[in-house]
Amino acid sequence: MESSFAGWPGGFRAALSLTFDDARPSQLDNGLPVFAEFGVKVTFYVSSAGVAARRDEWLDVVRDGHEIGNHTLNHPCSGNFVFSRNVALEDYTLARMQDEITGADRFIDDQLGLRPKTFAYPCGQTFVGRGRACRSYVPLVAERFLAGRGYRGESANDPEFCDLSRLDAAGCDNSSADDLVRLIDSARSAGAWLILCGHEIGNSDDRLNTDPAALRRALEYALHDTDIWIAPVAEVASHVRCERTGDTGREAHVQDW
Repeated sequence: MESSFAGWPGGFRAALSLTFDDARPSQLDNGLPVFAEFGVKVTFYVSSAGVAARRDEWLDVVRDGHEIGNHTLNHPCSGNFVFSRNVALEDYTLARMQDEITGADRFIDDQLGLRPKTFAYPCGQTFVGRGRACRSYVPLVAERFLAGRGYRGESANDPEFCDLSRLDAAGCDNSSADDLVRLIDSARSAGAWLILCGHEIGNSDDRLNTDPAALRRALEYALHDTDIWIAPVAEVASHVRCERTGDTGREAHVQDW
């Protein structure tokens, strides 16, 4: 650990980041109106196909101040998922994963005009290869990004201890408003950083769907007492890093990454 964590800015007791993966159409159609209603900025870990299909709208997302993060070019996961059999992590090397990440960076820069500052591990999986050749690619992410987000973790992130390159995120798909409120309460009590991860928003035909009504209720609750800092992953990660290193003069300069 680099050093102790002095605390959240502005008297906040905890932090909350909302993240959504794969640049799905429902995020634009059903999610953005909710975020605008509450004035919150979120992080989108995008796919190339999703951005290409509605590029002008994703450019508007960038202009509106939301964060765009790297989610690889081809979304490789374990081949145990049938959908990933052609891009199975078991068949990857560190060099191939490096190319995946670089390709996604270049695509986002070309299409949206920015360099991503944070990364989300597809399926929350952080390995390449199998057996004795299996390796973690967390070091690749640590070398290139301010933060790396996992998926379906069991807890919020302790800002004094967490590994910024392997952050836990709780799934918000298929969660009720009460489920989300309980997660927020737990983070507030611990002074922790809760990251929520979703996919579809308001698309009940998909098995990975976040209910807009539950999302609204969670945001109403988090904002009611004004003690939860809601910000994109890069902004919160920058604060945590700067507090740990004592370099608070650089706190606002996420663009340095």
